[in-house]
Amino acid sequence: MWNSKGMSTSPDSPLTTHVLDTSLGTPAVGLMLQLARLEESSKKWIELTTGSTNADGRCPGLLSPMQFTAGTYKMRFETGDYWQQFKMMSFYPYVEIVFTITVPNQKYHVPLLLSPFSYTTYRGS
Repeated sequence: MWNSKGMSTSPDSPLTTHVLDTSLGTPAVGLMLQLARLEESSKKWIELTTGSTNADGRCPGLLSPMQFTAGTYKMRFETGDYWQQFKMMSFYPYVEIVFTITVPNQKYHVPLLLSPFSYTTYRGS
């Protein structure tokens, strides 16, 4: 099942993200993101879904368990647009996090800690 933004409405997404605005100490609300998977044969990125973070800085339902396969994925966060809404400059116009999934039956959490001049990410649980 999909919502109007093309995102799975399944609450059991095996892939999650959470974006925190560390300059304000709050969730990053309304941050646009895109999720893509690398097609190994063509070496091209295939867009899987787009969306924006909710009031808690999360983007639930990125993928259904059936869509989640082994491979290389990329999350692109439109950080320049996010900071512009606050009339702030950002050193990074976007942040791309590329990661490899080898065991797709596990849960994967990809947090992003964000400020106008830095970002941090890691594999969470």
